[in-house]
Amino acid sequence: MNQPPAQLTHAQIFRFWSPLAATWLMMAIEGPFLAAVIARMGDTAHNLAAYGVAYAFGLVAESPIIMLMSAAATLVRDADSYRRLRNFSTFLNLGVTAALALLVVPPVFDLVGRRLIGLTPEVARLTHLSLVLLLPWPAAIGFRRFYQGVLIRGHKTRRVAVATSVRVVAMAATALALYRFAAIPGACVGALALSAGVTAEALLTRYMAAGAIADALAAPVDADAEPMGYREIGRFYLPLALTPFIGLSVHPMVTFFLGRGAFPVESLAVMPVIYGLTFVFRAIGLSFQEVALALVGKNFEHYRMLRDFAVRVAAAATAVLALIAFTPLADVWFVGVSGLTPELAAFATTPLMIMAIIPALTVWISFQRSILMVGRLTGPITVATAIEAAAIFLLLGLVVAYSGLSGMTGAAMAYIFGRFLSIGYLVRPQAMVLKKAPPGGPASSP
Repeated sequence: MNQPPAQLTHAQIFRFWSPLAATWLMMAIEGPFLAAVIARMGDTAHNLAAYGVAYAFGLVAESPIIMLMSAAATLVRDADSYRRLRNFSTFLNLGVTAALALLVVPPVFDLVGRRLIGLTPEVARLTHLSLVLLLPWPAAIGFRRFYQGVLIRGHKTRRVAVATSVRVVAMAATALALYRFAAIPGACVGALALSAGVTAEALLTRYMAAGAIADALAAPVDADAEPMGYREIGRFYLPLALTPFIGLSVHPMVTFFLGRGAFPVESLAVMPVIYGLTFVFRAIGLSFQEVALALVGKNFEHYRMLRDFAVRVAAAATAVLALIAFTPLADVWFVGVSGLTPELAAFATTPLMIMAIIPALTVWISFQRSILMVGRLTGPITVATAIEAAAIFLLLGLVVAYSGLSGMTGAAMAYIFGRFLSIGYLVRPQAMVLKKAPPGGPASSP
């Protein structure tokens, strides 16, 4: 498998990272695009709310397999490690599909959606239909993320971007065709388009990974590497699986609070729009995690170069989102692009201002996590995410119970507060990993 160059420049980092950034940005476009389509199909508030809730549940269902890309980029080095991690991935994909199938069983969904979350009858009906259409989505995500990790490990990041471009085209074509020719609710259009797009991407990614797979199967066994049995894979991956599970479980829990806070329908309606816009900029930070995993080096010899690049990326992404949030561009986006009414657009502006710093925080924590994964110290990543989730629930609960703020404004405040706590917790474990680096690592890097 390919190794990072002995000397690394910002230009080389950019060439490696730009296809991955493009991949995440294309995925980030899905949310705003589908929200805009749904907003133009009638009964805007109910359909946007249902789509947002269904999407939140879909994210929780896929959460155990999200880190398969990072795991493959870190662990796949020869034929044995490839086959074992592939089998491990298949088991996880079957599990997440079964979990989502259980949720759509009517008595189970009624308990969760109506009784626990408190969805109105119409939002609950639309959410249930959308979840049925999302059933193929989690396994397709896991399948393609594993093979994306293999491509990244083989330094074939452009192929990742090509496959994702096909996903976006398939998603958009499905959504527009249903919008034009099918008499189904907007929330169902969004769910079906998501499933169609990611299925197309998964199949193409597997096809395009054939060369990288052949390289892995032909790679010599690394005698210095740690054993790679299923037990070792489980110990490495379990904290990684828990991390997005905890993190993404925050989203439906926030939905629970929004449904019980001030202005519940408005908050639920603007949530997918705000989430979609901020994800465009958070995607830039999320894409950097695999870059650091692949390029930082076994002994962290490229740590400082990657850190400096990350600082520039974080500053640029946050500056652009702030420009949108604090200027009339917010109305252009919410009304002109997303199709919200002026009243809903005004409702969404304050939460967006609060979340303007989220791109920088995403770059920061993604870089921290990559350093810990290379150092095989994944436990603190889970603890940090649990701290973040607990802080979000606590602050949002206080806002809902004791303030007159809208639920979405309270959610934005809680997201930022929790992320700062999570980053602060990871500072010490990251320093410990870097301190153990042998000569040539970060301490002696220019």
